[in-house]
Amino acid sequence: MKLSDGLRVILRGHLGWGKCRLDCFIGMLLALVRLKHINLTQLALAFASQADPKSRYRRLQRFFREVVFDYDAIARLIMALFDLYDQSYYLTLDRTNWKWGEKNLNILTLGIVYKGTAIPVYWLVLNKRGNSSQRERIALLQRFIRQFGRSGILGILGDREFIGDHWWQWLSDQRIPYLIRMKENQLLTDRQGHERPVRSLFVDLKAGQSRALRKRRRIGQQWVWLSGLKLDSGEWLILAGNQRFRQPLEIYGLRWEIEHLFQCLKGRGFHWEETRLTRYFRIKKVMALLTMAFCWAHKTGEWKHKAIKPLKTKKHGRPEQSLFRYGLDHLTDALLHGIVDTVDQIRLLVLFLWPPEKIMVDEQDPRVIALMG
Repeated sequence: MKLSDGLRVILRGHLGWGKCRLDCFIGMLLALVRLKHINLTQLALAFASQADPKSRYRRLQRFFREVVFDYDAIARLIMALFDLYDQSYYLTLDRTNWKWGEKNLNILTLGIVYKGTAIPVYWLVLNKRGNSSQRERIALLQRFIRQFGRSGILGILGDREFIGDHWWQWLSDQRIPYLIRMKENQLLTDRQGHERPVRSLFVDLKAGQSRALRKRRRIGQQWVWLSGLKLDSGEWLILAGNQRFRQPLEIYGLRWEIEHLFQCLKGRGFHWEETRLTRYFRIKKVMALLTMAFCWAHKTGEWKHKAIKPLKTKKHGRPEQSLFRYGLDHLTDALLHGIVDTVDQIRLLVLFLWPPEKIMVDEQDPRVIALMG
């Protein structure tokens, strides 16, 4: 079985497309992994086809223009790829944005915190500059909850953009814990009814010191638990939550994993900011393609780290390379230099489809993988 044939079998049941459109999507996925670049002109050159490059390029353009994506089906596939249905997890919410010419590209992304990164599940292309609205955030979370419920959500993490009475109240009404960073000059109302900046509660902290308050404070119309850390830069990292987290600062640190995701999709991986596609619906479709490639690479990196050659840990405590990049380099090498035999092709298909925790490694030959039930 060819690798492309196996991917077609896997994706057919999830995406609901015919053979022609599946082949186009899979051709782009394989070209993206070979090139590590999402620019359509470049993808057309690496796209496996007997047609001339201009015809291939027009085919890719038609695909993003005409094909309808079921983003709920894509989200279900992503959850299945990592066996997240029965797991508990933190969600993280953030935007990535850049400009192409005069066009502002602004994508709000909801991801699941996972082993040093965030797995993108839903995303919304904002047809504007700047921050997302409370309504847009709620719409993204509602879509996730409709598909996967709220029972697995340990909390949602967000940066200073993600504040607002209506948004916070909605999360509390849905019984979703949140831990959101606040601006240090955000006003709170004290017991005497006076307003003052939240940093006043932590002004005595020295660099590196932190404090979690024992009583709730009122921010706008919400009563929240506050914790703060004095950074070496002299700034304060102040967090608000609708419940009392045991280690709020450590938990909030997981939010940075979505920044790693954006780095993988952009300069450290697929150079998303060079796509040249700027229309709302086409950018959203490109994100689906990038997500499939990202998931495949990360899962391959997990396997290689566990079975073939563990990544070294550097003096700063972080691995020498991310699992994503470790896996992507392996996939790129395999696709560029030829997959030797059927066993190699089946291995790559298993790494794409099967959840990492259910892949067993043969101790005699780590390249041989078996599946748990």
